[in-house]
Amino acid sequence: MTKFTLPHQMKLVEGIAPAADAAGRSSDIVSLKNVGKAYILIHLTQGNAATIALTPMQAQDVAGTGAKVLANAVPIWSNLDTSLTDTLIRRTDAVNYTTDAAVKNKQVVFEIDPALLDMANGFDCLYFTTGASNAANITQAEFLLVDLRYQQTTPPSAIID
Repeated sequence: MTKFTLPHQMKLVEGIAPAADAAGRSSDIVSLKNVGKAYILIHLTQGNAATIALTPMQAQDVAGTGAKVLANAVPIWSNLDTSLTDTLIRRTDAVNYTTDAAVKNKQVVFEIDPALLDMANGFDCLYFTTGASNAANITQAEFLLVDLRYQQTTPPSAIID
């Protein structure tokens, strides 16, 4: 039996609750100072044939100070039709990703190494934005924070500095 326990070894933080994405949205902001890697797990219910732009952003604190786009490309995976397969396809590393326009349920995963943030200038927080799309397109996301510096029953909060 494995000794892995998700709540002790990973931190799961809601990024954005499921909602329509007509005007675009910004997720909550998480601090990466106590993690080795972060994943942004985005779920899309695309009810309209309009693409959705997804852009990870960095900030200097959880209030969003100095927010800017990542300077370095990051690994991205997506599944553009979850009704057919559970396979994530590796995409070209980039600082953002735009879905296709097919009316399908989709998943997109960004892998963020905190070392790729502008740490020299105090950027140790992460969030993402969705571009304007259509009210029939629903987005939802979580942050999965791994390789925690403090593996314990209740790891430190990632939503405070």
